[in-house]
Amino acid sequence: MTDTLPAATGTRVPAQRRPAHDSGPASGKPAPPGRLRSSRPDLLLCGGLLVTIMLVQGWNISDYPTLSDDEGTYLAQAWAVQQGEGLAHYTYWYDHPPLGWIQIAVLTWIPALLSPESMTVGAMRGVMLVVSAVSAILVYVIARRLSLPCWAAGLAMILFGLSPLSVVLQREIFLDNLAVMWTLLAFALAASPNRHLWHHFGAGIAAATAVLTKETMLLVLPAVLVTMWRHSHQDTRKFAVTGAVTACALIGFSYPLFALLKGELLPGAGHVSLWEGIQYQLTRPGSGFILDEGSGSYGVLQSWLYYDRVLPLGGLAGALLLLVTWRWSVTARSLAGPALTVAILAVLALRPTGYLPAMYVIQALPFLALVLAGGAASVAHAVLRRWRTEAEKRGVTLGRYALAGVLVLAAGAYVVPRWYDGDRTAVTADANAPYEAAAEWMASEVENPEDTRVLVDDALWLDLVHAGYEPGLGVIWFYKADLDPAVTETMPGGWRDIDYVVASPTVRRDAVDLPNVKAAMNHSAPVAVFGTGADRIEIRRIQPSGAAR
Repeated sequence: MTDTLPAATGTRVPAQRRPAHDSGPASGKPAPPGRLRSSRPDLLLCGGLLVTIMLVQGWNISDYPTLSDDEGTYLAQAWAVQQGEGLAHYTYWYDHPPLGWIQIAVLTWIPALLSPESMTVGAMRGVMLVVSAVSAILVYVIARRLSLPCWAAGLAMILFGLSPLSVVLQREIFLDNLAVMWTLLAFALAASPNRHLWHHFGAGIAAATAVLTKETMLLVLPAVLVTMWRHSHQDTRKFAVTGAVTACALIGFSYPLFALLKGELLPGAGHVSLWEGIQYQLTRPGSGFILDEGSGSYGVLQSWLYYDRVLPLGGLAGALLLLVTWRWSVTARSLAGPALTVAILAVLALRPTGYLPAMYVIQALPFLALVLAGGAASVAHAVLRRWRTEAEKRGVTLGRYALAGVLVLAAGAYVVPRWYDGDRTAVTADANAPYEAAAEWMASEVENPEDTRVLVDDALWLDLVHAGYEPGLGVIWFYKADLDPAVTETMPGGWRDIDYVVASPTVRRDAVDLPNVKAAMNHSAPVAVFGTGADRIEIRRIQPSGAAR
């Protein structure tokens, strides 16, 4: 926990000028919100909820959801970092900063050393539990530091960790999950009750790390700054904010400096460049307006709401409530940072020309949980206060705990059945059996894999590397058969130089735009099929005669 770190390195605010809520255990007053080490109820509640969250997220983690291409990409890059050689399945072109998969490499280092063959997407999802655990704890800490009561902090933790949408997305090996963890650390340090300068500098460092993990976290930095401004002491505020911004900027500039030192900052002949990567991210085709039923963004929105409507829609409503009541609500002012984060992300998602990836919502999940819990706390406080006033007028004994119990039961009656179905699917379904069977077949049924060339998607690439296929030229990420000159030069015969195609849904979908892959598909026959329907995986052997199948 951040609160257990020594405070000797910071500049303390003089005790006589410190606000009352800054008083700590030494003064004989209750510990400030967020100091879990001093609060047994907080520790017990946070610990109990953490165990529950880890059980739900960890159970059946390798089998659900279906393996994704992005997971394969990030894990393959992490594996290449561990190998210390240029063995990645495609050339790094500044699509994302490399710090993300460097962290994945660190997380998977020990499992990979103990069992190298387990360095596959399904098996390595378990390391994401570490990230989820840290993030869930930080959500609770932030809620307490932003003055939410204990029960509301617990609610935020439950919303963040047990929503079916969270369970599905936090299991996957995504850079976004790592970046969210660092962003939450930045918020926790920015709202530190101790107000040490090193906490604010640390917030800047954490924020920069989040951006270098996934560049989209740049959008959240204004909200971190707002939180720091509100929670820093007025006497040292300018210095603290300046130091945090400076620390963030200096670390952030290491990325363009890295590109500059490699001679890859600007476009040029024979190399990739950071500028081209940024240009691509800013000019990639949009996915349409999120409320247009025919757009790709609408489909992404529906995929989120398929898993859970409570957290996304309830969180948006909570953010709107807090922003509207900001002037006269203490809770709204305390949660200004998370509410601003939700507002920024929502506005950007509504851009008609923007591109909306499926994992975009990951960076919003903890803040949706915080503002929904904050909105619930604000409404509950208003209702209980009104109930108390009316009861006192009528001389009726106040049954506030009974009323609170009724409100909790009503909310639970709406949420629990919806979450139960989604979470039950997550802990029981086996969506990856076709992938596992295909990997096993390629490992056991193909003779001389070291001399065999096969096209695969990202999710299966590492499985075949561990099965003995040569990285890069033996097991080939299917895009490279058309788009990478280093590979196409070794294929003078085009599709005839390929032995197998593992036709997953991704390969079948994208083969239409890749001539060599399309030809290989058309001149091959299935020798094994795993699964049924659109999710099936076909292992197709190339037919040298050229007969189309």
